Amino acid sequence: MNILLVDDEDQLVSTLAERLELRGIHASWVTNAEDAIRMVKNREFDVAVLDVKLPKMGGIELKRKLASIRPNLKFLFMTGHGSQEDFDAACRDTGIDNYLVKPVKIEQLIEHLRKLVQSEKRE
Repeated sequence: MNILLVDDEDQLVSTLAERLELRGIHASWVTNAEDAIRMVKNREFDVAVLDVKLPKMGGIELKRKLASIRPNLKFLFMTGHGSQEDFDAACRDTGIDNYLVKPVKIEQLIEHLRKLVQSEKRE
């Protein structure tokens, strides 16, 4: 499994990447949308894990751009802002159904990643 993590909190995203690597999941990470776009243009990823609130370009807009580059890329969102209910409502409005609320537990993240990759193989 090859994962791209995008979050402006470099300590968080680097730690998540390290913990995924220890569990046999290859994880690259960047801290902004521009670098994420460059990475996706140059490499194949199974899943992009995007923070909803990124500087300059939010995670939802970034998802649209990345999906236009790699239509088969799967997405998982993370958020640490607002309440669970607010985020649920925003997700319904934008069609997002795969997300985690920070702080993210590594086991929960891995479970979501595996489900996304397995669903891709069944399609």
